Amino acid sequence: MTELPSRRLLLVHAHPDDESINNGVTMARYAAEGALVTLVTCTLGERGEVIPPGLRHLTGAALGAHRRTELADAMRELGVADVRLLGGAGRYRDSGMMGLADNDDPDCFWQADLDEAAGHLVAVIREVRPQVLVTYDDHGGYGHPDHIQAHRVAMRAADLAADPAVRPDLGAPWRIARVYWNRTPRAVAEEAFARLRDALPGLPFDQCAAVDDVPGVVADDRITARIEGGPAHAAAKTAAMAAHATQIQVADGSFALSNELAQPLFTTEYYEAVREDGPTGPADGAVRTDLFAGIEEETS
Repeated sequence: MTELPSRRLLLVHAHPDDESINNGVTMARYAAEGALVTLVTCTLGERGEVIPPGLRHLTGAALGAHRRTELADAMRELGVADVRLLGGAGRYRDSGMMGLADNDDPDCFWQADLDEAAGHLVAVIREVRPQVLVTYDDHGGYGHPDHIQAHRVAMRAADLAADPAVRPDLGAPWRIARVYWNRTPRAVAEEAFARLRDALPGLPFDQCAAVDDVPGVVADDRITARIEGGPAHAAAKTAAMAAHATQIQVADGSFALSNELAQPLFTTEYYEAVREDGPTGPADGAVRTDLFAGIEEETS
């Protein structure tokens, strides 16, 4: 078996682009530091709304193939080489927004059998043996069915991977030491939006989104980790987001999705530890600046 790096981070996301928006700085930083960063993307985003007029002919499988290329380009910007598609390319289709008929497609991720989908992730977990897992909260950050399902699959797989009675054919059991959910502290979001509104006349967007449009906004005291990137990591995140050109417009520290509402481009990323060996969060209540703090030596 090939020797693994001492620190191993697994991120589970719903569609191409989610990883760069939520975790681009984190991924770039840990990849640059020599950690194994593994991204599992659950769908190819075949039902995403396309922004550039010249690409709006792309739909369904053609859009999914294009977004897979965008994902590869984004990961090169972040320095991440280990990218997986849950169950293989095209195994689970984009489910569309909540409440649409797309949710009933038997091949969509929302309709996936939970344990079957989690089994695909168990195989990855037992192969790369991550100490840290990052995913969404139980609302999927903002209620998209694929995000909610990605949360369910990630949390279920973390349990199953540690159980020696589950699928021994997938490798030795592995217990993930710490699970984080993507978060943004409300005070940080409010301050960033205030700055963005002041800058709006000089940006190619007419209006701002609302603070609560940002996925995972929570009270400040729920934050247990903060990852700050240097200028190179911030630049890598910006470039990775721009690589997802069908889905994101990037401009001067801000971005917009297909709704054309400006949002701040956060170059500090925040997390809430929800599961770990021992108490969640540092004993003194301080916010960690390293997702691996205190666990590397115990689980590598």
